[in-house]
Amino acid sequence: MDSSLPTDLVDWYLRLLNLDRRSFVIDLDWGPLDVHVTGRGVFFFWVTVIVLGLAGIAVAISRKRELVQKWTTWALIVPVVGLPIWVGRGTTAALAIVLAVLAVNEYARLAGLPRADRLVLLGLAVAYPLLAWQAPSYLALVPLVVLLCALPSVLTGDLEHGVRRAAFTGFGSVWICWSLAHLVILWEDAFLVCFAAAATDVAAWCGGKGLRRFGWARRPLSPLSPNKTVGGLAGAVIGAFLVLTLLGTISVGLVVAVAIGGVLGDLLESMFKRQAGVKDAGDWLPGFGGLLDRVDSLLLVLPLAAVLA
Repeated sequence: MDSSLPTDLVDWYLRLLNLDRRSFVIDLDWGPLDVHVTGRGVFFFWVTVIVLGLAGIAVAISRKRELVQKWTTWALIVPVVGLPIWVGRGTTAALAIVLAVLAVNEYARLAGLPRADRLVLLGLAVAYPLLAWQAPSYLALVPLVVLLCALPSVLTGDLEHGVRRAAFTGFGSVWICWSLAHLVILWEDAFLVCFAAAATDVAAWCGGKGLRRFGWARRPLSPLSPNKTVGGLAGAVIGAFLVLTLLGTISVGLVVAVAIGGVLGDLLESMFKRQAGVKDAGDWLPGFGGLLDRVDSLLLVLPLAAVLA
């Protein structure tokens, strides 16, 4: 065996990790269209285009309708999420508000929350991203707001369902509204984290499928979702390591946030769907279900990335 092979691999890995990702340029001069952009965002743009292109070829070869639906939805999601983040912190806050409002509506339906509790969550879906943009220090009041989420139940004297309503409303305020506000807190790295989480989700699926020949890999992580297995978790960790290396931002904390947070986020939403007796949180995103089905990983990945990375 060539003893230089490990050294060559390490050298190649270090060159990839230290690649200057800020030197990439988009320079277009087509009549009235004059675009000159440089920086790390351009690198992310080209990586996204290439990955979507390669995935599109694989999906076309497979001819599977479900995969075509998923790829089409992804192709639409990328600019919807990527462009606001690229433009600035204010548009990122607007994106977080839209996502939080849509996710809150799906969550309130799953949890069976009445109108008053839903309105509280909708208010926080708007307030938290705005605070993250304009006055992030006020987010320190989030624990107090969780307690105040019991007010609708207390003021109406709901003895039968009050505790349950307060618990679901308080949890939703953190799980959805506060978590998505981290798109604004992370801002410059928000697309990186979103891209890594999405790619890791695919890697987890591949790990679950590709490693199922091994007994240990077939063990489910939780009875909540038999399809979430130890093999899928292994695929998520490997995928997070590879994609974060490609993107040039890797640390133990970020790998844990993206891989472990993503898998746990999926399981957490599975618990709510099982309790509600539904397969998906919605049906308007072809191939995925509802918005909550698409962002469930991010709801843990974003705050974990902010803390651990």
